[in-house]
Amino acid sequence: MEMAEFAALLTPEGLRLLDGLGTLDDTADVAAEVTRLRRDGHSPDLVAAVVGQARLRAKARAKFGPFADRMLFTRAGLEQATRLESAARHAGRFRDAGLSRVADLGCGIGGDALGLAGIGLDVLAVDADEITAAIAAYNLAPFGSAATVRHARAEEVDLTGIDGVWLDPARRSAGHSETRRLGADAWSPSLDWVTGLASRVPAGIKLGPGLDRDRIPDDVEAQWISVDGSTIELVLWSGVLARPGVTRAALVVRGGSAAELTASADALDAEVRPIGAFVHEPEGAVIRARLIGDVARTLDAGMVSEGIAYLTSDAALTSPFVQSFRVREQLPLKVPAINAVLAANGIGTLEIKKRGVDIDPAQFRRKLRLRGDAAATLILTRIGSARVALLADRI
Repeated sequence: MEMAEFAALLTPEGLRLLDGLGTLDDTADVAAEVTRLRRDGHSPDLVAAVVGQARLRAKARAKFGPFADRMLFTRAGLEQATRLESAARHAGRFRDAGLSRVADLGCGIGGDALGLAGIGLDVLAVDADEITAAIAAYNLAPFGSAATVRHARAEEVDLTGIDGVWLDPARRSAGHSETRRLGADAWSPSLDWVTGLASRVPAGIKLGPGLDRDRIPDDVEAQWISVDGSTIELVLWSGVLARPGVTRAALVVRGGSAAELTASADALDAEVRPIGAFVHEPEGAVIRARLIGDVARTLDAGMVSEGIAYLTSDAALTSPFVQSFRVREQLPLKVPAINAVLAANGIGTLEIKKRGVDIDPAQFRRKLRLRGDAAATLILTRIGSARVALLADRI
């Protein structure tokens, strides 16, 4: 969004038009609305801003639910924003630690600040981009004086009177639409500055889940978070926000229910064992936190192979930290053998999963003959040096 579009939007006329548009998910709907608004005499800047916001609000409902219908967004800001459910969980850490005034440094469109203000904390929200800061101010306006927004660089903010900080360094290039990922050394503010501040002030730091573990300080709690099957972030907690004795945590959220695994250090992997009656795929947060071994022991399971993040067991046990599959058959990873088994079982619907083998599941699917009413899961993996396929049923 350019400044001219934003200025046109933030007028009584612009906001009235936006609220009257409703949902714009379909390209045909968008074209029709653009034509109608232009025919009614509205300026190109206003039409572009209003229609763009209506489309972003539709997309934002996945992260913000019904709150999206009164918020403003940029495309890049929405993509990088924290889901409201996760923001509320983050905010609970600050409240439970007794911190009442929090600075959100790198607030973006205000997702995490909404979570903080929503549970009664005072928030100072800061962003280095002028338009993004203005959008955050609009989104936080319902909280009145409890939420203050500033257009400033995080490094320049006076933290006098602040109890704790939430840091979300910009990990992509600047812009409101198309952006590209940056290396850790190019983040704004830099990772070194962020972790330095966290060593002095209680902090939560939102980072990508694939951060090089060598960049994680020794004196923080590292919490990886998976939501509905996707590993969405790594949060580093310092000071009173870090739980005593916890340096590694995996938080798994599915369908609104949460389960967490914590440890004082990386877990030792379980021993390798032959494929049993069940195969278990650990959640991404568990894998990133290197707590697979702890999960394996709760399932009386072993690893299918060294370095492969699949577990196997004979016990009919499962857990919120894995997706479990009942094994029907083990066979060589060869298309003719797999097609023969699929035909024999009348399988027409197939989920394909893979680890440890260099295969594109979409391309591999084109080689398979899927006919019939039955459904199954095909797990492609490696056991030692052998490539194998496991026909299984998801539990």
